Amino acid sequence: MSNELIATGGFVVLFALMAVRVPIGIAMGIVGIGGFASVVGWKPALNLLAQSPISTVTDFNLTLIPFFVLMGVLATNSGMSSELFRAGRAWLGGFKGGLGLASVGACGGFAAICGSSVATAATMTKIAYPEMKDAGYSDKAATGIIAAGGTLGILIPPSVVLAIYGFMTETDIGELFIAGVVPGILAVLMYMLTVRFWYGRQLPAAAPFRLSEGLAALRGVWAVGLLFLAVILSIYFGIVTATEAAAAGALLTAIIGFMRGRLTMTSLMDSLVEALRTSVAIYVVLIGATLFGYFLAITQVPQEITAFLTELGAGRYGTLALILLLFLVMGCFLDAMAMIILMIPIVFPVITQLGFDPIWFGVIVVMTVELGLITPPVGMNVYVINSIASRVSLVTIFKGVLPFVTIDIVRLLLLIAFPAIVLWLPGSMN
Repeated sequence: MSNELIATGGFVVLFALMAVRVPIGIAMGIVGIGGFASVVGWKPALNLLAQSPISTVTDFNLTLIPFFVLMGVLATNSGMSSELFRAGRAWLGGFKGGLGLASVGACGGFAAICGSSVATAATMTKIAYPEMKDAGYSDKAATGIIAAGGTLGILIPPSVVLAIYGFMTETDIGELFIAGVVPGILAVLMYMLTVRFWYGRQLPAAAPFRLSEGLAALRGVWAVGLLFLAVILSIYFGIVTATEAAAAGALLTAIIGFMRGRLTMTSLMDSLVEALRTSVAIYVVLIGATLFGYFLAITQVPQEITAFLTELGAGRYGTLALILLLFLVMGCFLDAMAMIILMIPIVFPVITQLGFDPIWFGVIVVMTVELGLITPPVGMNVYVINSIASRVSLVTIFKGVLPFVTIDIVRLLLLIAFPAIVLWLPGSMN
């Protein structure tokens, strides 16, 4: 049996397993070992199964994932998210649609210490949605703003998805984090402009701005600013690696939580258990992806796809457009992490062959994956919001995010046209 036929059969089995709700990490592991055995035999495949999970779990570069997950859980349980929203409301609430602007700002701030889009969307739904409804916001506007703001969680560093991309492509994770800063700020500003000018006429203003209230609210968000600056600046100036920054960030979050009386030993233990569960789930996916990657390598699928796409004659940007379109289509059916893990081993060789910068492509592909979080039929952020605000229909939430999908596409085109927006900050790192 030819390698091409084995690879095709592997993908068919993979999608069949995913269709019957087998977790993607398990599905990729099954196909990876089975496919590898079909090519080289069961003894090498079983040796691979014995060695690969251990090497993945003990990889030093990946230890930043549980630390950043723990940092986000501790920040949530310390009440930092609600303080961000209160500060945004105090400073922006007097504008037309001020609560919507505050929600976007709070999503961006929480993303800077969380790294998860789903967690950002869930947390802000609990905090911001009731206040927006009480202020007279429609369900469509309120949930659409939160769903879009939640996508910032996988772009603004520390981003778990960017870390996984760096691991899979052997790209410096610290540089990837720094590269996400400017596009993340740009995303926040463009979302705010969308709220102001798309929904502005429909949205009410909150209480007039009072400087005393604004200054008082800022006293509650110093912890978030300290955590973000400590992590990002230490990476930017080369003081620590991304992994060391993650460990320090988790420890600093715990210390701040105890100092402010927001964390107890009980809540710390609950946070550790929650972070452990999330980290184990991520590691299972990574182990499956590694096994699947060996299967792809032995069948030479990436090399053949690279040759096929480069021989199409579509040019560098034409080929890039095809790859991003594929991500957009798959985003309708897979979540963000699944797309990155499944597709990057296949398309990354094409990107390097075409001469694109891997750091720039990492940010571009994460922005493309963002769209999958708010587009049907999967739209993970939309389903998370629906599970909390259950009386709001999925259709209503999807309608609410349409303006933000449009602005996301504009932002994506802008960064493709001007790569320096992504690359100038990591290019100036020590």
